[in-house]
Amino acid sequence: MKIDVTPYEEKMKKTIAMFESELATVRVGKANGAVLDKVRVDYYGSPTAIRDMAQIKATDARTLTIQPYDRSTLKAIEKAILASDVGITPQNDGSVIRLSFPQLTEERRKELGKHVEKMGEDAKVAVRNIRREAMDKAKDMKKKSEMTEDEEKQSSTQIQDITDKYVKNIDGIVAKKKTDIMSI
Repeated sequence: MKIDVTPYEEKMKKTIAMFESELATVRVGKANGAVLDKVRVDYYGSPTAIRDMAQIKATDARTLTIQPYDRSTLKAIEKAILASDVGITPQNDGSVIRLSFPQLTEERRKELGKHVEKMGEDAKVAVRNIRREAMDKAKDMKKKSEMTEDEEKQSSTQIQDITDKYVKNIDGIVAKKKTDIMSI
């Protein structure tokens, strides 16, 4: 009886999805509302995502506008953006907040490229940890005589093939993001 690799493959898919959502928050010079996904505003005592309390629109390639549903939250949203690591100073005109994304310098692009590579490496480590977990399960099943040595080798090969597929996928995502960063 070979090991069922489906749950491990699902975990790897979730790792890739998380990695892609993390990459969306990396600012590449274009206005993108995803950069605000991690920013939380203290809204009546509870941390709330800006997306849940305001409409976020890209008015042009370099400008985001944030229009709160409740105008009394303007100052709180502005303060949360200033305190975050977004790196953009918000401009509050009393009804909306504007974020103007500056042109990226060559040095900043290289920094972002390195950051994206590190994020990719972290995602690969997570995938490899899932592989290790699956391999340990196969060894444990072999030790308990639930599978033969040949079945263990087949399971290990299957697990490694899946791992290689997802690591290659991560490499492709990183390369595409780096190309996006450098081409702006």
